[in-house]
Amino acid sequence: MAVGFIGGRVRSGGTAAAQFEAAARRAEDVAARAEAEADRFQERAEAAQSELATARDEVRRRRARLETRVAEVKERHQKTRDKLDAARARVDKKAKRVAARESALETAADALDALTAAAERRRAEADTLREQVQGLATSVGRRQQELAGREREVDELQAHLDEATARLDQLVKEHLAKLEQTASLSREEARDRLVAELTREAKLEAAGAVKDARDEAKRTAQREATKVILKAIQRLAATATIEHTVSAVPLKSDDMKGRVIGREGRNIRAFEAATGVEVIVDDTPDAVLVSGFDPVRREVARLALVRLLDDGRIHPARIEEVVEATREEIDAEIVEAGEQAALDLQIHGLHPELIRLVGRMKYRASYGQNLLQHSVETAKLAGLMAAELGLDARKARRAGLLHDIGKVIEGDLEQPHAIAGMELARQYKEHPDVANAVGAHHDEVPMATPIAPIVQAADAASGARPGARREALERYVQRLKGLEGIASDFEGVLQAYAIQAGREIRVVVDTERVSDAVAETLARDISRRIEREMEYPGQIKVTVIREVRAVAVAR
Repeated sequence: MAVGFIGGRVRSGGTAAAQFEAAARRAEDVAARAEAEADRFQERAEAAQSELATARDEVRRRRARLETRVAEVKERHQKTRDKLDAARARVDKKAKRVAARESALETAADALDALTAAAERRRAEADTLREQVQGLATSVGRRQQELAGREREVDELQAHLDEATARLDQLVKEHLAKLEQTASLSREEARDRLVAELTREAKLEAAGAVKDARDEAKRTAQREATKVILKAIQRLAATATIEHTVSAVPLKSDDMKGRVIGREGRNIRAFEAATGVEVIVDDTPDAVLVSGFDPVRREVARLALVRLLDDGRIHPARIEEVVEATREEIDAEIVEAGEQAALDLQIHGLHPELIRLVGRMKYRASYGQNLLQHSVETAKLAGLMAAELGLDARKARRAGLLHDIGKVIEGDLEQPHAIAGMELARQYKEHPDVANAVGAHHDEVPMATPIAPIVQAADAASGARPGARREALERYVQRLKGLEGIASDFEGVLQAYAIQAGREIRVVVDTERVSDAVAETLARDISRRIEREMEYPGQIKVTVIREVRAVAVAR
C-alpha cells in the first residue's frame, strides 16, 4: 500500500513537471513576442522622435526666417517713416516759400490795383471832357438856324479842335516815348520794377518785425521758463529715499547663523545658487547680510531668508521652494507697482512689458534716489510744465515716466540708457514724440518736439532737488574743494567759498585788480571752466563779489 502510494505521487509529479515545462515554453513564446513587439514599438518611437526632431528643426528655420523678415519689414518701415518725415519737412519748407511768394504777389496786386484805379480816374476825366465836347456840339447844332452865318466859323473851330486833339495825342505818345527812353524801361518793365521794389520793402518790414519778436522772446524766455519751472516744483512735494546694495536680515539669536550655513555650508550654497546673491555671515550680532547689485534679486533673497528663519525648516529643497514662491510674489508686486504708477499719473494703454519695467524701478536706485519715485516725480513736473505752456500734458507725463526705462532693461547694454529706452519705446509702439523725449533727455539725439526739453528740465529739477540724491562724503568734499580750487586759480581772486551744498560758489576779488566789467567776464569764465572740468547734478551758480569801502575818520 505504501509503495503504490509513493508511485502514484511519482507519476503525479511527472505530469506536473510536463505541465510546468509547457507553461514555461508558452511564457517564453509570449515573452519573445512581447520583446519583438517592444522592438517594433522602439523602432516606431525612434522614427517618431527623428521626425519630431526634423519638424522642430524645420520650425526653427522657419521661425528664424520669419524673424529675419520681421526685422527687414521693421527696418523698411523705419526707413519709410524717416523718408516720410524728410518729405514732410521739405513740403513744409516749400509751403513756407509759397506763402512768402503769395504774400509778395498780394502786395504787388495791391500796387497794381492802385495803378489801375489811377488809370480809371484819368479815363473818367477823359470821358468827362468828351461829354463836354459833345455838349458843345449839341449846342452848336441847336443854334445852327440862329447862327447860320457863323457855320463856317464853327466848322473851322471843329477842324482846329480835331487837329488840337490829334496833336495832343501825338504829344502824349511822344512824351511817353521820351520817358521810356530816358528811364530805359518799358511800361511793363517799370511795372515789374515797382512790384519788385514794393516786395523788397515788404520783406524788409517783415524781417524787422521778426527780429523785434525774437528780441522780445529772448528778453522774456528766461523769465517765463523760470516761472514755469518754479510753479511746477512748488506744486509738487515728494520724499527722498536712500537705498544700499546690502540688506540686513535680523536673527532671533546668533545660534541661527549655524542653521543658515548648514552642514558643511550646504544651506548657504543652495541659497546663493537659488537667489544669485551673496550671504555674508560675520561677527555682526543677531544679523546676517544679503549683498547684491541687482535690487530685485536682493529683495527676493531678503524676504525668502526671513520666511525660512520664521519657518525654521532650512534645507536645500525647502530653500528652493521658498525662493521660487517669493520670486513669484515679487514679480506680482512689480507689476502692481507699475500699474499703480501709471494709474496715479493717469497714463493709459502702456504695454504690459513697459508696465513690468516701470515696476522694476521700485527696486532700483540712482545716486541714492529711488528710480520709480524719481520717474514719477519727473512725470509730474513735466506734466505741470507742459500744462503751463499749453502743450500736451499727457505726452509729457508719459515721457517723464519712461525717460529712465533703459536703466532697468535686463542684460548688458552697449549703448546709453536713454538710447536703449528710446528704442524700447519705439518697439512697443509709443508715440514718436514720447520716444524722442526719452532718447533726448541727455542730448544723445536731437530734440524734435517741445516735449523733449520739458522732460529734460523736469529730470534735472527732480535730481537737483535738495535731499533727493545721496553722495559719498569723500566725493562730496572733493567736489567742494574742486570748486574752490577752480575759482582760486583765476587772477585777482582773494577767496572762494562753496556754499549751499556745492550748488553755489561765491568769489571775492581784489577791487584794485578786477573792475566791474572784468567781474562779469570772470564769473562767465569760472562757470565755463566748471562745466568743462567737473561732473555735478543740476547747476552751480557763480557769484563774483567786488566790494569797495570808503573809510573816513572825523576828529
